[in-house]
Amino acid sequence: MGNFLQSQKAKFILGGVGLYLLTSGVSYFVFSALISTPVLSPAGVQDKRAKIDTSLPKTEECPLNGGMYTKAEREVWEKRRPLTVSIENHEEARPQSGLSKADIVYEAIAEGGVTRFLSVFYCGVAAEETQVGPVRSARIYFMDWASEYGEYPLYVHVGGANKPGPADALGAVRKYGWEQYNDLNQFSIGFPTFWRDYERFDRTVATEHTMYSTTDKLWTVAEKRGLFAKDKKGNAWDEDFVKWPFVDGKAVENPTATKISFPFWEGQTQYAVAWNYDSASNSYKRENGGQIHKDMNNDQQVSAANVVILYTKSKGPIDELKHMLYDTIGSGKALVFQNGNVIQATWKKTTRSTRTRFTDAKGKEISFVRGPIWIEVTDPTSKVTY
Repeated sequence: MGNFLQSQKAKFILGGVGLYLLTSGVSYFVFSALISTPVLSPAGVQDKRAKIDTSLPKTEECPLNGGMYTKAEREVWEKRRPLTVSIENHEEARPQSGLSKADIVYEAIAEGGVTRFLSVFYCGVAAEETQVGPVRSARIYFMDWASEYGEYPLYVHVGGANKPGPADALGAVRKYGWEQYNDLNQFSIGFPTFWRDYERFDRTVATEHTMYSTTDKLWTVAEKRGLFAKDKKGNAWDEDFVKWPFVDGKAVENPTATKISFPFWEGQTQYAVAWNYDSASNSYKRENGGQIHKDMNNDQQVSAANVVILYTKSKGPIDELKHMLYDTIGSGKALVFQNGNVIQATWKKTTRSTRTRFTDAKGKEISFVRGPIWIEVTDPTSKVTY
């Protein structure tokens, strides 16, 4: 009888150990999958839409920057509303993904001399799904410019400034009625629309420099929320949108502004910007921190048909988190570079949702050369050479 009990006890112990090992293994597998899945790029990054033949006649004008595209591309973009995405420019974040495909880019210091981009995607990504990032947090001045692209602009970010006070971007999201609607905050959406990629570079970078998404994934979220070309009320995003005037570009024989350069922050040379004019393409090629600025998606140097220096008063750092503020509403001086020359200009924006307009010395609205537009936002004390 004793031997029998000892045998049963041994079986019980062995069975318990086996069950422990089995459940531990399953738990480890599940837990590992959960924590590692967001680290890797999802398989859906590759474009699964039918390919668009971009070699067909370009007869359709992009309403954002005047660039010319095929009818097939217009059929794609007119069913959507622009995406405005917060993309960072920390040294560890370079090269970024998607900047070469943005229609319009705004650049301003976000904190500590480090600049950030509000990148507007619409026409340039109509032909294919495009990876964008690293995506970073919201800033209230970027929301002011995003508001020019419809009453409910698609605003993409990862969290945001939330310290009570004038820089409280997340508070503004709630105030404007954007929360859980047109506000595409990674905190409320998560994987697989957003994911962290720790292996994108050939070096280790901090976690905050690893968040990515794609244009199609973000538009899918917008569609599910009833926010494609029209909102839930049936209002089109461009119902009150004011287009800038556009003209065909033409390189001049003797350009007078062939290299634009300026430091965003004194002593922070890694964020200094230079735009070099290329007469062959009639565009400006970007350098950042003394290096050619490339898009990691396609290894192309970032370029623009128009470079705008928008002078406006900066305030900050205004708190211990080094947040900045800018006078986005009002008016001020500007420089508009195009066709190898410069136009002395004035900018004006009357309300958060109205369009920023640019006029020349005679008060005539400036026409932008068709193609990408970069708006560099800097303090009037900044020294711009050209």
